[in-house]
Amino acid sequence: MAAVQVYFDLPRDGADWPPVEVESLWADTVGDGVVRLTNVPWFVRGVASGDLVRVEADADGVLWAAEHLEWSGNCTIRVVPFRSGPLHGSRRRVLDAFEPFGVTGEDIQQYGLVALEVPPGADLAGVQRVLRAGARDGWWDYEEGCVSEEWTAAASAKPVQ
Repeated sequence: MAAVQVYFDLPRDGADWPPVEVESLWADTVGDGVVRLTNVPWFVRGVASGDLVRVEADADGVLWAAEHLEWSGNCTIRVVPFRSGPLHGSRRRVLDAFEPFGVTGEDIQQYGLVALEVPPGADLAGVQRVLRAGARDGWWDYEEGCVSEEWTAAASAKPVQ
């Protein structure tokens, strides 16, 4: 398997988000024109690490995402720790908060952002409790980049009393 970079066009939600127009993700070639993403996306919505994507090369040989073929089951959650909050913007402490759930991720200093990869077997309700508590307590803000039906069901389930 050859490691390649795959480029995604990013539609902007507002005037300045996302802060880039294109994002590249690492991937392994698995077949003719098909790759498996190998890192967590910072800004691309609707894809996660491990997903299969059909790519097309442009005239310069750059690979562009053309079609999402198969979801890996991983969820992508983005967390921005507040510099003024209890974590003082620490991306490492965000990663540490989710490690007990088997959640991994990557951080990027340039945007003060952590991209979490939540595997399908993780305690989704537990991860969501920590996310909500951190947002409530001023630690961070977060967004769901790619989530499953199970994630959505866990979010709407009533807590056990």
